[in-house]
Amino acid sequence: MRKLLPLLLLFAAACTPKDYNADLLVKNAVVYTVDNNFSTADAFVVKGGKIVAVGTADSLEKVYRAHSVVDAEGKSVYPGFIDAHSHFYGYGLGLQEADLVGTKSWEEIVDSVNTFARRNPDGWVVGRGWDQNSWKVKKFPTKDKLDALFPVRPVVLTRVDGHAAIANQAALNLAGIKPGQTIAGGEIETVNGKLTGILVDNAVGIVTRKMPGPTDEVTQSALVDAQAKCFADGLTTVADCGLPYTMVNTIAELQHKGVLKMRLYVMLSDRPENYDYLFKRGVYKTPGLDVRSFKMYADGALGSRGACLLQPYNDQKNWKGFLLSSQQHFAEVAKKVYDKGFQLCTHAIGDSANRVILKIYASVLKGKNDRRWRVEHAQVLSPDDIHYFGDYSIIPSVQPTHATSDMRWAGTRLGEKRLKTSYAYQQLLKQNGWEPLGTDFPVENINPLYTFYAAVERKDLKGYPEDGFQMENALSRTDALKGMTIWAAKANFEEKEKGSIEPGKYADFVILDKDIMKIKGSEIPGVKVLYTYLNGEKVYGK
Repeated sequence: MRKLLPLLLLFAAACTPKDYNADLLVKNAVVYTVDNNFSTADAFVVKGGKIVAVGTADSLEKVYRAHSVVDAEGKSVYPGFIDAHSHFYGYGLGLQEADLVGTKSWEEIVDSVNTFARRNPDGWVVGRGWDQNSWKVKKFPTKDKLDALFPVRPVVLTRVDGHAAIANQAALNLAGIKPGQTIAGGEIETVNGKLTGILVDNAVGIVTRKMPGPTDEVTQSALVDAQAKCFADGLTTVADCGLPYTMVNTIAELQHKGVLKMRLYVMLSDRPENYDYLFKRGVYKTPGLDVRSFKMYADGALGSRGACLLQPYNDQKNWKGFLLSSQQHFAEVAKKVYDKGFQLCTHAIGDSANRVILKIYASVLKGKNDRRWRVEHAQVLSPDDIHYFGDYSIIPSVQPTHATSDMRWAGTRLGEKRLKTSYAYQQLLKQNGWEPLGTDFPVENINPLYTFYAAVERKDLKGYPEDGFQMENALSRTDALKGMTIWAAKANFEEKEKGSIEPGKYADFVILDKDIMKIKGSEIPGVKVLYTYLNGEKVYGK
């Protein structure tokens, strides 16, 4: 079978440069424009990195002569995918560390870390991705085996959600952590008077702040490696949720040099220096970088029982989780961010955390508005609180693969009643009529097609459960595609420049080997990205 290849059509030798009035023509495609009518086309034209016309090949070829032509051979073309919630830089750093994603036991992790340490003999041993909920024995591990293998060299291994970690004694010693020590918004686990090495939420930072920062070379490798992974999966824009202001110049410089092409929407983390930076400077906006928002953390994660619940955990009756900062802090930040005209985005998992943030948002926003303040995850909600999203134009920024990753154990944590209004993406969509989708990578797999699959089928990659998980909250294929294109762009205030294939927008698009709008649901996870284009330039594909 003939392979799909971009065909460079050279016009007759008699043509002179002035005869060309376009850079690229894409034709013989099924183009999902994701415009207001969700219309399809079979061709479009690119000039100067932007789309200039969309329609049929016959009509466009009468007007435009393009330097190059991509014959899509009937394949489907979509706007470049946008991840509305990720940790792009953190993901890149993770590519330089021990990869613990998918490990099935503590013993497997220890072996993997030991192998990594031998190959990387200098400095701290750092890894990420373990999840005790996927082990046979679903309990937090202890540091004993790490202490035996690494009596001197510090080790820190972060849980898959980033909200818990295990550290060996060498790392705990460097951080000065003692048995029985406490911290607001976190937990230092002590059992029978001894540290287990488990640190939850704010406690993790006590240790990680002692780690040496990455070198310039490591930082650049992290960003470039993350970019390559994104392009290979059809991502052309990602929101990086929670960076220090110092990364803005680093990213801008690499983009200026052409080393980093990925478009980034950056949320600055909840730190005084970050507020000072953006309040003084104002919105930072270039074609590749947009900095106009701040990211707070209300609570932790459900998997590590750091999510803040209104009632105790179903599987730990004396525990409700905790907020990571005081309600006064959240309210003060909301007021000053509102007054300065910036966007506020807040991580909230538990129903208590969501209630706190929604009420604070409501007190500042007053009513319907176009500030596009976001609740990241909006994962566990009281039925009494869902109306806040619509009443105050608050945007739920959700990650469909969280539902399919958590569904096997979330009911154990929450109980059946609370589970019914958790991962409630259809209920949330109805509040404002639009909803951005993301992955939270590296917490979940980076692949946006897994997002699409989880949103519409509500199943994991093994096809479980057969009838889907709480299908009343599944999204239609149209809404799922909008969620990872135009609605994700809108959540970033960028819907006028990207998110659809329309004249005047950046020529960011992806060509897939199968049409995700028409194939069987079970086939979606196996769909491959053939080509990814940014500004009309191919950045992935042969």
